[in-house]
Amino acid sequence: MNVSGVVWAGTLVALTVVLVVDLLIIGRRPHEPSVRESSLWVALYVGLALLFGAGLWLAFGAGVAGEFYTGWLTEYSLSVDNLFVFVIIMARFGVPRPYQQKVLLVGIVLALFMRGGFIAAGAALISQFSWVFYIFGAFLIYTAINLFRQGEPGEDDFSENLLIRWSRRALPISKDYDGAKLTTHENGRRLFTPMLIVMIAIGTTDLIFALDSIPAIFGITQEPYLVFTANVFALMGLRQLYFLLGGLLNRLIYLSIGLSVVLGFIGVKLVLEALADNHLPFLNGGEPVGWAPHIPIWLSLLVILGTLLVATVASLIKSARDRRRELTDARG
Repeated sequence: MNVSGVVWAGTLVALTVVLVVDLLIIGRRPHEPSVRESSLWVALYVGLALLFGAGLWLAFGAGVAGEFYTGWLTEYSLSVDNLFVFVIIMARFGVPRPYQQKVLLVGIVLALFMRGGFIAAGAALISQFSWVFYIFGAFLIYTAINLFRQGEPGEDDFSENLLIRWSRRALPISKDYDGAKLTTHENGRRLFTPMLIVMIAIGTTDLIFALDSIPAIFGITQEPYLVFTANVFALMGLRQLYFLLGGLLNRLIYLSIGLSVVLGFIGVKLVLEALADNHLPFLNGGEPVGWAPHIPIWLSLLVILGTLLVATVASLIKSARDRRRELTDARG
């Protein structure tokens, strides 16, 4: 896949325009979006991703489009998982609902910058050292096992990291929010508001999630352009999805299991492909391992889509049964 500098520049300009529009909307009228508004925005961003994939199909063929769709779906599902932590952070710091949009948008912008850096570093490593796939694969398998064991985090599982604790001690922080502002005046002094601590919490969370998502997408495709655009389209619309899903997040009780299966599958896929292209001198004499297959992209897409679909349907069925049982117990 040969992507010219002009295409890269055009893509970056277009995505920047979308972000600026988002910033202007929130800056002009901070509010809690309605279900209808959120639905329209989410549908718009999903539609743009599907259209972008169709454009890739026309320009580069079905294989490239398949890699984009598979990568985008994987990153989108991981982004939904991020929302669980965002919900916990918002509740933990008592962020007023009308100003949560700004927090989410700043978090998305930070995530884009962080993932852009990780993508550049990952692409450079892969181009120089093929054994990086072994590390990526092992890391994803390890992450999948931990996610399967721990499940989705609850509010009691959130602990303030070192940077947040240092910020609380070292910076003058007001007790109350002042709208969505980061600073305020109190008794003639300029103080930071708790919004700054929230931004730090969101930013460090983005960093942690980037460590999972970047190896996952490189397990689908090694094309930097596809890796970057799949991440961007997965993150855009996340703000509106947060408000659209609302209480539904608590009903996706099996999402963590589904994501652990997806990450484990991609991790195994990476290891198998590393074995199939092996050049490590201490493994099989530096020769490729003949029995290790290259898993086709269409099979990866089916496995990921099927796993997420089963996890979502099973979650909704289990949640509905639990609610009926609670109502029955309350009546009895």
